[in-house]
Amino acid sequence: MTRIFKVVALLALALLLLLGLVAFALHRWVSTDDFRARMEHEATAALGVPVKLGSIAVDVWPLPAVALGGLTVQTRPAFTLERLEVRPEWHALLLGRLAVATLLVHQAVVPQQGVDALMLSLQKKKQPAPTGKEASLNWLPRRTVLDDVTWVSGAGTRTTFDAQAQLGDDGLPDTATITLRKGALQGMQGQLKRESQDDGSSTGSDKGIEKGNQWRLRIDVGGGTVQGQLGTRRVAPARAGQGGHDVVLQGQLQTKGVEVAALTAPNKPLSGLLEASTTLSGRAATLSALADVLQTHTTFTVRNATLHGLDLVKAVQTIGLNRGGQTGLDTLAGQVHSQGRAVQLNNLVASSGALSANGNVAVSPAKALSGRVTVDLAGGAVGVPLLVGGTLDAPEVTLTRGALLGAAIGTAIMPGVGTGAGAKLGDRMGEGLGKLFGK
Repeated sequence: MTRIFKVVALLALALLLLLGLVAFALHRWVSTDDFRARMEHEATAALGVPVKLGSIAVDVWPLPAVALGGLTVQTRPAFTLERLEVRPEWHALLLGRLAVATLLVHQAVVPQQGVDALMLSLQKKKQPAPTGKEASLNWLPRRTVLDDVTWVSGAGTRTTFDAQAQLGDDGLPDTATITLRKGALQGMQGQLKRESQDDGSSTGSDKGIEKGNQWRLRIDVGGGTVQGQLGTRRVAPARAGQGGHDVVLQGQLQTKGVEVAALTAPNKPLSGLLEASTTLSGRAATLSALADVLQTHTTFTVRNATLHGLDLVKAVQTIGLNRGGQTGLDTLAGQVHSQGRAVQLNNLVASSGALSANGNVAVSPAKALSGRVTVDLAGGAVGVPLLVGGTLDAPEVTLTRGALLGAAIGTAIMPGVGTGAGAKLGDRMGEGLGKLFGK
């Protein structure tokens, strides 16, 4: 028996030595300038944009992996990766299939414009269609780790984060976490966990989110939480004759005790503690297309709110264009509807010891504001109509032309007292005689 153990030990040692020699030889080979140049050429041909590699290495410890260092994809602007590490799935490799177990990205800068340019380049190239679901999922890493990755938006704002994701057999995340280290939402932490998985039988109904894939979402931000459930299903395409299936996303979220200013930083058009209930839904041919068609409906209340950039009391008292200042409110409530990046705020109701107001405001994808609010001052003007304009970063309010004319007449007849009443009457006249007074 002892002799058998010795033989097995010698064989294991020989195997380890052989693997070590192979790894050493492979490391020396892939580290050569010739191999690196060939890899740069192949990557450039595959992506359609120049690719530069600082180094290539085969690591054995702590886990076998292929590591790329100093990777630069020369889009305009370029995105860079200090280290990209790929760890294969050894069980699949022994069966003759290449599958990625872990992808590690360390210290990367990824600009949105560069990604858009890369996607456009790939679309221009003729990509071979994957043969079957298994072939298309083999290249997806089962585990992805993003360490110190910086995303640069189209507007140039930078957000640095750490993230991890564990994918299921269907290519969708079983779990995911993210922590924002720098940027507008610094300190935010998010967790996503799958609670149920589609069994393939949920393609016939559009009602509810009780079937298909379901995830539990929790986000800690601004001293409060956003949490709820998200669900996706695949259904028959909306248009007859189209192949594949559409993706349906639905969800319900509850927001509790979140500081509004933390959600809009570095700009702070509004501050206060947010309580909200949100439903969301969308349907598209792919998951990536959902962002453009996603619709949300939110009922909200902001307590101890402060509206920054506008002084509604001063706007009514001066009867003119108003920019700057701030308005303190005990409560601000209303509803928010959004589709893509367009937002509509309806049934806004605000109150404080100095005023009460109500109205509707639209926010365009370019953050431009448009709408109307009506303001009542405590012990003063009642029902003064104001037009909302400007942008989220620099809002402004002013009277309509009809209201301005009515305010002037009211002031002349009854100084002070008649100003607000005249503005209200003038606005109604302006609406009725739009061709004469316009807006």
